[in-house]
Amino acid sequence: QVLLAESGGGLVQAGGSLRLSCVVNGNIFSINAMAWFRQAPGKQRDLVASITTGGSTYYADSVKGRFTISRDNARYTVYLQMNSLKPEDTAVYYCNAYPPFQPWGQGTQVTVSS
Repeated sequence: QVLLAESGGGLVQAGGSLRLSCVVNGNIFSINAMAWFRQAPGKQRDLVASITTGGSTYYADSVKGRFTISRDNARYTVYLQMNSLKPEDTAVYYCNAYPPFQPWGQGTQVTVSS
């Protein structure tokens, strides 16, 4: 059973935009805060943004003002709108509950060229 399914990544030039989507198992989505994480090559997986069931959000300083997290409760889906992308945003992006659980999904690759 697939619990987390990320999509929407791709290759984009610096300054461009992407919108990531994550379809979540309904039992998980309904009772948990959700979050996006990212992992660049050779680095640890870091929290990018989170959103509670009530809609309160948190953003890492590195993405504040550029990324927006949202959730569609009817579709059990979490989104990450990424604007003004920078090469340092290049990473595999994962969604998960917050705090996260195992197993993680496969993630979606985001590559930003300079």
